[in-house]
Amino acid sequence: MKVDILAIGVHPDDVELGCSGTLIKHIQKGFKVGILDLTEGELGTRGTVAIRYKESELAAERIGASFRDNLQIRDGFFENDELNQRVLVQKIRQYQPRWIIGNAPLDRHPDHGRAHELIKTAAFLSGLRRIETFSSDGLLQEPWRPEKILSYIQNTYIEPDLYIDITDQMEQKTESIRAFASQFFAEGSDDPNTYITNPLFLKKLEARALLFGQRIGVNYAEGFLIDNAIGIETLDQLK
Repeated sequence: MKVDILAIGVHPDDVELGCSGTLIKHIQKGFKVGILDLTEGELGTRGTVAIRYKESELAAERIGASFRDNLQIRDGFFENDELNQRVLVQKIRQYQPRWIIGNAPLDRHPDHGRAHELIKTAAFLSGLRRIETFSSDGLLQEPWRPEKILSYIQNTYIEPDLYIDITDQMEQKTESIRAFASQFFAEGSDDPNTYITNPLFLKKLEARALLFGQRIGVNYAEGFLIDNAIGIETLDQLK
């Protein structure tokens, strides 16, 4: 299933928190979007793997994604090694995205930065024809390299290279995040408290979107890093 955008998160909910407004906006404009989780989030303090799968599917429905896939690599202990690179290359060649949006290069959670490096490495290797990978039905895959790799901003603040207006998508973005109900504050819950169960966590996410929106003169925006330079043909492409 070829897509325009493949959004990758090392944990289920990374994509929703980081870039779901942008995904929703592009889907509304007719682009095809898929979501790929690298792990099952099995080390998460709250909920279970089974619950996270159900929440992930609900979130993908609220976004409008064409599919959601999971590589099932080890949460917390994965490496940017040949085994994981080849698995991710196989998925990139399967979905043939024009753009990949993935984890931040630096963040509070060490998995996020390592995932960024894995995504960047696999995206490059995917374009090398001498690296052979095979589809699920045993056919040799063609090499494929996305046009651009973008990284969403996560907990650690990094000044973005690019902002996307999500004012009209902010409410739907919030609903996609709320699909992960087991991970957030719930009155009367007996589950242990975590960094994101703080009742103000979602308000902090909104504050970040307001800040990014202020940068470009809109209500809400998401910010992204880009590994290589962006060029335009004429100045009227600037917003």
